[in-house]
Amino acid sequence: MPSIAFEQVTKSFGATNVLKDFSVSVPDGEFLVLLGPSGCGKSTLLRMIAGLTDISSGTISFDDEPINNWDVRRRNVAFVFQSYALYPQLSVRQNIAFPMLMTRLKGWHHLPLVSTVVRRRLMRTPEIKDKVEAIAEQLKLTALLDRRPSKLSGGQRQRVALARSLVREPSMYLLDEPLSNLDATLRTQMRSDIITLHRAVAKTFIFVTHDQVEAMTMATTIIVMNEGVIQQVGTPDEVYDRPQNTFVATFVGSPPMNLITGSLLSDHPSAFVGGEPPSAQLARTTVGIRPEHLTVADIEAGGLPVDIEVIERIGAETIIGCRLTTTTQREVEMPLIFARVQSAGRRHIGESCALKFDLSSVSWFDHESGRRLEQLDTAVPEMETTAAASQAKAVPVD
Repeated sequence: MPSIAFEQVTKSFGATNVLKDFSVSVPDGEFLVLLGPSGCGKSTLLRMIAGLTDISSGTISFDDEPINNWDVRRRNVAFVFQSYALYPQLSVRQNIAFPMLMTRLKGWHHLPLVSTVVRRRLMRTPEIKDKVEAIAEQLKLTALLDRRPSKLSGGQRQRVALARSLVREPSMYLLDEPLSNLDATLRTQMRSDIITLHRAVAKTFIFVTHDQVEAMTMATTIIVMNEGVIQQVGTPDEVYDRPQNTFVATFVGSPPMNLITGSLLSDHPSAFVGGEPPSAQLARTTVGIRPEHLTVADIEAGGLPVDIEVIERIGAETIIGCRLTTTTQREVEMPLIFARVQSAGRRHIGESCALKFDLSSVSWFDHESGRRLEQLDTAVPEMETTAAASQAKAVPVD
């Protein structure tokens, strides 16, 4: 069960740079999620770990041993594809057993008629038969062992793909958006199944997704990526509570963090609760506020004046979308600000109200670079980019 390290890894397809100077270390046993929008290099990185795609430059190491020149078999990783990649002509039992059969077949066994006979004989051996049944029981597939993939639901097919990877006893599991083809209910169930599986096997999982809900609920460590560049490395709580730039702030969270130009707040210091903002320096900052940290009050109470434009009731909570109003002429479009509240109560669309927030819940970002500011005049210091680091590394936004 190796630790894995990336040292200045890059990948280019012609003139297109997909990964740029990717450097990070991942301890053994982590549930690492690579999170980012489509096209940011997540799946390419996963294929490079598996040996399915060559590295343009840099080094990938297992336990400090470079693996750039290792073949796929020597890397001993299990790869779960987005499209399941099951053999339609084989039963569930045969699909699960397939990796074990392939390691036992000799060269001449691959002849058409010989292959069929040998595989049937191997399927009856106690070693393979018992292992397939044990894995099937673990993933609740026992009743489906004799069915073909075409007779299974999407969630059942994904569990078969996981079972097939488990029987190999790999050193690491690589999962490339395995839940993207499932409906919402199945995704929730499969998230729980994969988390339970990770705890049971106690090996490194590297999971690719563009869904921040999957990342937040499953990961022990998240790497947020954009355009082939690491934006932040940290635990789910660190990434959510302390985004290191405005890209992370708006990509993680639903609704995302509200970003308001500091100069728009300078006329409304009463919006800040628990202290006075340093108004002299607000002009060069962007203020970030999570929707759950906003309080909706009557306009007479003072605060940030807004008009309600959207009310979305989502069960126990309500999302209120507000447009900032001001009497001052400014060359900037008023942003739509979202507040997450327990109940909209008597609020209605078109109503004027006020927003308040605690000063301690605010994130400050440099207006030009988008980088997080620990204080208004001090940027967050550079830190070692490791999955075990207690603080995440910030990458400036171009």
